Amino acid sequence: MSMLSILEFPDPRLRTKAEPVRVFDAELKQFVADMFETMYAANGVGLAATQVNVHRRVLVADMSEERNQPLALVNAEIVAKEGAQVYQEGCLSFPGIYADVTRALKVKVKAQDVDGNPIEVEAEGPLAVCIQHELDHLAGKVFVDYLSPLKRTMLLKRMEKQRKQAASA
Repeated sequence: MSMLSILEFPDPRLRTKAEPVRVFDAELKQFVADMFETMYAANGVGLAATQVNVHRRVLVADMSEERNQPLALVNAEIVAKEGAQVYQEGCLSFPGIYADVTRALKVKVKAQDVDGNPIEVEAEGPLAVCIQHELDHLAGKVFVDYLSPLKRTMLLKRMEKQRKQAASA
């Protein structure tokens, strides 16, 4: 396995729409394994292929404390949404930045596993938020797109300040 490099906003590649996966092979399985390794090493709970500059419809997630409930979704689509919730989201492409975002409380997702078999996932609460967040990445959207222009500007200025402090440290 190998660590992948995570793109950070405002990298324009984060706005690239991902293409469907058509080939389910050992290379895809290795890529998914690398995504999990990268996500766990970065202390994340979800990661979309777009974030590692691979523009295919692949996402991984694991909301468990023990890191023992890995979920890989290929070519995922939300087929049903229910309710609404406000959840404080963070993102590996926006280190140290968090904001409240309103998303569906429950989602039903049709996808494929790494072998190409059809799967259906029903998620609620934080896992539903995570799946919606990662699917946004695959569509070229980022979570700050949901914020008001003022809030987005404030967060991006804070992120830039953090980068400058880290660079001078």
